[in-house]
Amino acid sequence: MQIDNAIHPADLSSKLAQFWELSGQKIQLIENEYDVSKGSPVFTAQGHYTTRGWTEWTQGFQFGSAILQFDATYDVDFLEMGRQKTLSVMAPHISHIGVHDHGFNNVSTYGNLLRLMQEGRIPTNDWEKNFYELALKISGAVQASRWTPIKDGAGFISSFNGPHSLFVDTIRSCRALVLSHALGHVFQGEGDVKINLLERALHHIKATADYSVFYGEGRDSYDLWGRTAHESIFNVKDGNFRCPNSQQGYSGFTTWTRGLAWAMCGFAEQLEWLTTREDAELELVGGRTRIEAFMLKAATATCDFYIAHTPIDGIPYWDTGAPNLHRLGDYLNRPADPYNDVEPVDSSAAAIGAQGLLRLGNYLTNKGNAEAGKRYWQAGLTVLNTLFDVPYLSTDPAHQGLILHSIYHQPNGWDYVPAGSKIANSESSMWGDYHAREVALYLQRIIRNEPYYTFFNRVAEPRVAGTPDRQPSLPQ
Repeated sequence: MQIDNAIHPADLSSKLAQFWELSGQKIQLIENEYDVSKGSPVFTAQGHYTTRGWTEWTQGFQFGSAILQFDATYDVDFLEMGRQKTLSVMAPHISHIGVHDHGFNNVSTYGNLLRLMQEGRIPTNDWEKNFYELALKISGAVQASRWTPIKDGAGFISSFNGPHSLFVDTIRSCRALVLSHALGHVFQGEGDVKINLLERALHHIKATADYSVFYGEGRDSYDLWGRTAHESIFNVKDGNFRCPNSQQGYSGFTTWTRGLAWAMCGFAEQLEWLTTREDAELELVGGRTRIEAFMLKAATATCDFYIAHTPIDGIPYWDTGAPNLHRLGDYLNRPADPYNDVEPVDSSAAAIGAQGLLRLGNYLTNKGNAEAGKRYWQAGLTVLNTLFDVPYLSTDPAHQGLILHSIYHQPNGWDYVPAGSKIANSESSMWGDYHAREVALYLQRIIRNEPYYTFFNRVAEPRVAGTPDRQPSLPQ
């Protein structure tokens, strides 16, 4: 990447205004035109959202998008859309024992609605508040029940592939566990044994840092600082790690960039969440110093890898080891080309990764490391300056997608390839559009000096003394 150190958040104000105008149009277009009998919308083909029967992991992004649209614009029609769809459709996601996606589906809906109420953005209603809290409590417990023990008393939340499988993207679903814990939920197993949700969340995050992220040292001395594997495979008989693997990337020894972005964002936002907790609460899993150290190392490593292995404009190709990238020549030293003939870019990785860069930059600045903080902060702004403009911002009023050139599953060939093209391009995904809205809301609140946006805003009282309600010290 070529980091633009001169850009400021306010420089993106006009792009944000256009973004939210288009965003509302796209949400309404899907509401009016999408055939709900087909299941959750996943990605577009020829500009229209379609589905792919795998799991219903994108439905929370659909309705969460309407809630974020209200948050950004105060248009109550979108609030009511998100609220009513959450009430009528999302209940099965709370108790879904077969997936690792609770943080995606339920924090994006019930979590956003509870946050808005706690922030005073919507009126407080005790029964409605209790409804959202109960949904989040149970969702976190169900997520935590997908547990595979490994060495030294640790473990991880297994993916839908089975108990042997740790997915790097599941770190972002740890939001469900920490919210359930912070809301005071007591998760119980056989014989009424109490299972600590915070402990499970932190063990999973540590397993992700240890096995999904590579550091070029020790066991990984052959590898690169910050590379990630989509899937880590374990022997469920003895808890031993066996090998890296990939489902949606090229291989276990290359970096699927959306998985990398999930790690960047997941580690950074969990570091922020830790600042709201008392030291004594963290002693159960080794104490604050140890926990923050492994999270910060993983966040820094993954963000460094993104910066080093992404073209100058901040938009990555779908996998940094994709087999035909060499045919593009010196592709890192020029803007990404979504219309090339050999390998797709993935704008959804950029939308997710940009949030990780901004949050890590802000976190480091508030910890007194202004130089490093500014590097990641400016990298995040650089990505968004590209992402919120053509050819990535979808300005076609007939196209249901908001952010173009997203990739779902390149190895399976699921993505739509336009006539005359050799690769998939010009389409959108529900997760890419949602995360673009998340990071746009984050940036807009910065520009307007509104309360700093996190998934846990005022949801987990009481806060540690001194934790800011409003803007922290941002990189200059």
